Amino acid sequence: MRYKLLGKSGLRVSELCLGTMTFGEDWGWGASKDESRQVFDAFVEAGGNFIDTANGYTDGSSEKIVGELIAAERDRFVVATKYSFPLHMSDKAGNPNGSGNHRKNMMQSVEGSLKRLNTDYIDLFWLHAWDFMTPIEEVMRAFDDLVRSGKVLYIGISDAPAWIVSQANTLAQCYGWTPFVALQVEYSLVERTPERDLLPMAKAFDLAVTPWSPLGAGVLTGKYNKASGNNEQGRLATTSGGNISQRHLAIAEVVSQVAEEIGHTPPQVALAWLLAQSGVVIPIIGSRKVSQIKDNLACLDVKLSPEHLQRLNEVSKVELGFPHDFLSNDMIRDRLFGGTFDLIDNHRS
Repeated sequence: MRYKLLGKSGLRVSELCLGTMTFGEDWGWGASKDESRQVFDAFVEAGGNFIDTANGYTDGSSEKIVGELIAAERDRFVVATKYSFPLHMSDKAGNPNGSGNHRKNMMQSVEGSLKRLNTDYIDLFWLHAWDFMTPIEEVMRAFDDLVRSGKVLYIGISDAPAWIVSQANTLAQCYGWTPFVALQVEYSLVERTPERDLLPMAKAFDLAVTPWSPLGAGVLTGKYNKASGNNEQGRLATTSGGNISQRHLAIAEVVSQVAEEIGHTPPQVALAWLLAQSGVVIPIIGSRKVSQIKDNLACLDVKLSPEHLQRLNEVSKVELGFPHDFLSNDMIRDRLFGGTFDLIDNHRS
């Protein structure tokens, strides 16, 4: 395991992050405490030090289990948790201030997380999802207060539009507040739309990107491609009750083909593709079984050739849309640069 700097910070984190949404059986499908420990131990033995959880994962059990697992060597680990959603999945009504991005929920959430994690500080505190209601100034000033208090060391933002993150870090720079150093988004071979604005924005602000669902909710494992052709409905049904598109199945098929050619598993190829992307990209891997985490960790041994990367990129590419397609048009580019574009060495590209 190698290590990366967490965005525009000096914090060293492992090139893979352990996601712990599966830690705890409260939701009926997670890992037991014993299995969670085995998953954690396998990740640590491989050199991992970056652990991701959230206040509401398995109704708080994930944070409690993580707290127990890191207790013996707390300072060794970079522990990230989140706020925005209520603690329990059933808490959907009755308390308008029990969730959201506002200061009150942030402060009560961080206190609860500190207790469940049984720690004095949180290394990385994420805003979990943007609520489109709280003023960004309130959010950034409250985050800055937490950092100045020592309860939080770094801050990040998850599941938010690029313009919100840009505004937040620009305000932080202007007012001397703590900026975001990391961005968490859904990103994989079947979900490449963050390449339109979120990823370029992350590079511009030197934010580390931690993709969640790097295997596309299991699609990229190839398991849906292997289902019986006589059971088309079953083959297309996902665990969430939706449908897998033919496009996603085609992407998964190429992933499986590449995996067979190089002697690795489809999950390892899908993760290796993410690791090969430019910028600081740190995939979040998680599992309910130790065998799954060990298989995922082996992605570090995968080296995709330029030809394999090209095939994966070609089958999964998305249209960037306006204004990207417009600005990359040869005629527009020629007019912008007076016909000299090819003569300019652009170190920012």
